[in-house]
Amino acid sequence: MLRFSFDAIGSTWEIDTPSPLEIHTRRRILKRIERFDVTYSRFRPDSLVSRIASAPDGGSFTFAEDAVALFDLYDRLHACTDGAVDPLIGRDLELLGYDRTYSLTPDMAGLHSHSRARSRWSRDVRRAGRTLITRSPLVIDVGAAGKGYLIDIVADILREEGFTSFLVDGSGDLRHAGDDALRIGLEHPLDAGLAIGVAHLKDRALCASAVNRRAWGDGLHHVIDGRTGAPTRDVIATWVVADDTATADGLATALFFVPAERLAPAFRFSWARMFADGRAEISTDFDGELFT
Repeated sequence: MLRFSFDAIGSTWEIDTPSPLEIHTRRRILKRIERFDVTYSRFRPDSLVSRIASAPDGGSFTFAEDAVALFDLYDRLHACTDGAVDPLIGRDLELLGYDRTYSLTPDMAGLHSHSRARSRWSRDVRRAGRTLITRSPLVIDVGAAGKGYLIDIVADILREEGFTSFLVDGSGDLRHAGDDALRIGLEHPLDAGLAIGVAHLKDRALCASAVNRRAWGDGLHHVIDGRTGAPTRDVIATWVVADDTATADGLATALFFVPAERLAPAFRFSWARMFADGRAEISTDFDGELFT
């Protein structure tokens, strides 16, 4: 397999293919990723979500047609987790210090004030297909499922370019296509040099989430409960295998807040997760194992 490596949306990506990617294919992929970034990045002042965040009285904002699938996924995740998965956690992340300037310093006064008027996806946004209608400034953060959604877009481009075998690795979130299964280590969330198990991945997606991936203080990390605005405490790492990467990515976040039984009626997936007290659990249909 030949590798194309690049940086995108704040992380390192790798695409493995059996033959080299032509220049026009590389450019097509990078151009599409740039279009995603200029739409969804809350760190760019020129992005669409930054326009939404700075609109004093809200407004009507239309996204690309393929955003419908992402918003539909958020609707389902939001409902299945009673609002814990919420793309309006952007303001909570900013106040906790994960802001545009990466201050990494919590605004305690702002957090106290915001807790009384927290926005909710199901209440404060009206959606008409790919158009979001708001009534006040809202900070959207699609980190729960957005990278997986973008990986699927890249995988679609590879298929359109004729590739039937490939691996898209978006900083650990994987979309595999082909006949040869991969053996993937499940990284210990407290020690990157250790694995707590393995997964066998073939023609599906595997996404992981852990509290150590984007952490910047005592108990401060990127997995935020949309109901409280606070980082999660009980679960510290999750792994999900699903047919597409957006679903795997979103469910890897949802498993921090609810048991898999709550999600199973709405999604097809297998999973593993680890708790802060060292316990770990795995679904019976997970193609892999946890080490004892």
